Amino acid sequence: MCGIAGLMRADGAAPDPALLRAMLDAIAHRGPDGEGIYAADGVALGQRRLAIIDLQTGDQPIVAPDGTALVANGEIYNYRELYARLPDQAFATKSDCEPPLHLYRKEGLGFTEHLRGMYALAIYDPASRQLLLTRDPFGIKPLYYAQAAGHLIFASEIGALFATGLLQKQLRPEARDELLNLQFTTGAETIFKGVYRLLPGELLVCAKGEIIGHHRRAALAPAVPDAMDEQAALLRLNAELAEAVDLHQRSDVPYGLFLSGGIDSSILLAMMARLNDRPVLSYSLGFPDSGLHDERGLAEKLARQVGAQHRSVDFVEADFWSLLPVMAQAMDDPAADYACLPTLKLAQLAASEVKVVLSGEGGDEIFAGYGRYRSATRFFWRKPMRAKGTLIGQGLYRQDPAEWRAGFAQAEAMAAEPGEDRLQTAQRLDMADWLPNDLLLKADRCLMRHALEGRTPFLDCGEASRAGLSAFGFGLADKLKLRHGQGKYLLRQWLAQHLPEAEPFSRKRGFTVPVGRWMAHRGGKLAPLVAAQPGVVECFRPEAVQALFASGAEKHAAAAWSILFYALWHQHHVMGRSAEGDAFALLAA
Repeated sequence: MCGIAGLMRADGAAPDPALLRAMLDAIAHRGPDGEGIYAADGVALGQRRLAIIDLQTGDQPIVAPDGTALVANGEIYNYRELYARLPDQAFATKSDCEPPLHLYRKEGLGFTEHLRGMYALAIYDPASRQLLLTRDPFGIKPLYYAQAAGHLIFASEIGALFATGLLQKQLRPEARDELLNLQFTTGAETIFKGVYRLLPGELLVCAKGEIIGHHRRAALAPAVPDAMDEQAALLRLNAELAEAVDLHQRSDVPYGLFLSGGIDSSILLAMMARLNDRPVLSYSLGFPDSGLHDERGLAEKLARQVGAQHRSVDFVEADFWSLLPVMAQAMDDPAADYACLPTLKLAQLAASEVKVVLSGEGGDEIFAGYGRYRSATRFFWRKPMRAKGTLIGQGLYRQDPAEWRAGFAQAEAMAAEPGEDRLQTAQRLDMADWLPNDLLLKADRCLMRHALEGRTPFLDCGEASRAGLSAFGFGLADKLKLRHGQGKYLLRQWLAQHLPEAEPFSRKRGFTVPVGRWMAHRGGKLAPLVAAQPGVVECFRPEAVQALFASGAEKHAAAAWSILFYALWHQHHVMGRSAEGDAFALLAA
């Protein structure tokens, strides 16, 4: 797990070392354990390292005898198996990231089909003078690129691209409106004009500063109907879970678990306890005196049941105001997900003891945990997902944007696979944008802010996207995902057998943050500050925004949160204000 950056000049001249230096400095928080640089033929590659596997010889860039060079961010979990698959290859390291380099040299652009892990990597091939950029099929690890001033530049975070000074910051209004109404942005184009994400599974071939080729590996092959009965499915689930968790525990440094007490993290706890000789280190967070249901009691009970060493931390209103600027700064590719705030604090706690944590992201998407999936299967249901924007129709905009949902509608049109049903189509739609551009983006930025690696076993993707836990779960019959008004039926059944204390069939209240209550407490102070923000004034009627915040009404909480986040994000990433101090200091800037 690291941060990577690089440049390719169109004219073949050597890139200015100061440009790469600025990029690496901008992502230094992602890799405090070391730095490496490679330069040749008008290309410069750099990496900031967070050392997880092969602590002694795993520094990057990794350069093959023929001069082919690689920098990578992520983990290749099946690296041991890949070493065995290349018996005639002399290896310079014991790193998980060296096998992809030699697989590319042996098999060409199809090398990613063999990788089982999370990654964003760059390979420069001096023989063809081509640069390859690629990203894992679920988009767990980010990678961004732009073309400017005769350069193609790329990095793990958008901020590193702007650190070169080659780009001017210009917002895309359509992406801004997506953010405000969906809480994330869709597709390859980011909120900044000229800055692009590699899509999940995408591979770009670049030469002379231009993109000359494009390939894409799907996260999940088309689902094949399976007549597996429940007992057989439980046995298969047990085997798939054991393999996925075992692979995701490969590490030369201590690791732990984010434990909420929900279905997904409880399953990981049970399996980790089975596979480890030492007690599992688990971490949870709660909101005391908030009036919200606190599942830490259940998390602590489960930790005791399996002999885990459990840590817990409070998140209070003062944390909300102090961490808002940190969140705005971390989310350079913005996602207005208030779960970023507790994730930042929990990551800080975990990073004091471990370098790696496992978490349950992806369980809901793979095994159909969301209520919207149950709605999608009703034969009379015709309402598309996310049909209503957070801010549309509330009298806040100067003029409601007409195309705020266009990117999501395009994703809907592309999500359907021949032969798959409405449930699988809804799952694919979430995995196209919501998962990589909100949930996984949140985890990457919040954890890497504290140099903590996050791993997601439920998104285990095997070779050719047809194997692994994710392919198994996605391919299950609907009746093994949804039953009795609940999702994740098979996961609940497994948990009932292996850790019944988790109460898997009880109604879960879900994870929420009392942002509405905390904003209402300070509504009188917030109202004029938010209403006067340049980014807010550009879009909204200031008097309507001021009334929204001054009301403090719970029914307006989602709209108020969306605007507050955008105001803070705009101050830092567009206006260039310092994120020092609390939210009020940043707004007052």
